[in-house]
Formats: sequence, C-alpha cells, structure tokens
Amino acid sequence: MTTPGTTPLLSLAGVTKRYGTGAAAFQALRGVDLDVDAGEFVAVMGPSGSGKSTAMNILGCLDVPTAGHYLFRGVPVGSLDRDQRARLRRKYLGFVFQGFNLLARTSAIENVELPLLYRGEPAASRHAAARRALAEVGLQGWELHTPAELSGGQQQRVAIARAIVTEPAVLLADEPTGNLDTHRSHETMELLDRLNREQGITVLMVTHEPDMAGYARRQVHFVDGTVADDGRRQRTLPR
Repeated sequence: MTTPGTTPLLSLAGVTKRYGTGAAAFQALRGVDLDVDAGEFVAVMGPSGSGKSTAMNILGCLDVPTAGHYLFRGVPVGSLDRDQRARLRRKYLGFVFQGFNLLARTSAIENVELPLLYRGEPAASRHAAARRALAEVGLQGWELHTPAELSGGQQQRVAIARAIVTEPAVLLADEPTGNLDTHRSHETMELLDRLNREQGITVLMVTHEPDMAGYARRQVHFVDGTVADDGRRQRTLPR
C-alpha cells in the first residue's frame, strides 16, 4: 500500500508465528506481508484465531515473530534487544484495550500520567501533559475522578488519553469498543477518527464489528494466519 519511493511506518515481511512444538504446535501467522503508512487509519478484522491479534502484538513489540521481519520506520525491530524494544514502545506506541486497564483506586489524571512516570519525567510536566490529554478527549474537569466514578465511555476516554499523552506515532487499539454500548462505541470511534485526522496519529484497530471498522479508511482481513484481503476504501460512517 506504500507509495513507491517511501518507507512504510510499519512493515511486516514474510512474518510467521508459531506457538508450541511438535504435534501441539499452532501456526498463528503464515508468511504475513503488511505495510502501514504514517497517518493511516486501518481496521484489522477476522474471525477468532485468524491471527489478527497476534499480528497486532508483534506490531506493538509485545511479541516477536518466529520468522520473517518487522521494520519500524525501516529499522529491523528484530535487531533490537529487549530494552531497545521497550524504549520503542514507550516513545512511539500507544495502546488502548477492550478492558480499559485503569488502576481502580487511582484518579483519571494519575492513570494518564503513568506512561510519563515510567519515562522518568518530572511531576510538573507529567501533570500538565496529562491535563492536556484529558482535555483532548473531552474530560476536562474529570481529572480527580476514579474509574468507579466514570461511565464505561469515560473510562475508555481516560485510557485513550493515557495512550496519547506520550504523543505516539502509532495508536494500537484492540477491540476498543468491545465493552461499550452502541452510543458510547460511536463516541469512541469518533474520537479515534479525530485524533487520526487532526493529530496525524496512525491508528491500527482490531475489531470484529463492521460498523466500527467503517470509520477506518482501510480494512485488512485475516483468515487462517494470512492476509486474505487488504485495501483502502471510502469510509462508510454510520448515520
């Protein structure tokens, strides 16, 4: 999908992933080729066991291929050691999960600050960045509320704020609307769409819901560990 002469932001080349050995071995990915350009919004779809989440884990440096190559901005990720991969995750990647993964007894602003705390940034800059991120997702005034005091949609917004507080190049979202009702799901997708359009954040989202995938400008379908269909398209936003 990359324009000739340009380097993809993310690139999988002949990537396979096998779990286990012998008769118990499971081949999750079977020679996947996938390029993602900076600024794209890609929905990754497929049935359970198709390999879509495994591919996302590799792209997020949460797993490594059994064979093949993963390149980030042209740099072979396989050549990096564990600490270097961790730095790549912290600096360039943001993650949003179906289950929110917020600390229950911690305020919204403290949850959002966590990635910056891990990076060793001083308290004043952490607070300021977290407040900006919460305002960006529409939660100005909710900074001191704990997850129990927030709706499911608000909790996911906190999770998105936490993902973007480091100003990542890529936002990896794994079923981000899976625990939300229809209205909150569309609110979340509209937020991801705005972050992609206005801030230029590349968004890769795993989803099994066609109406959520309609917000993306490209859909990649996995079947049995391979990319069965891959193409840019016009968005079909729900009315």
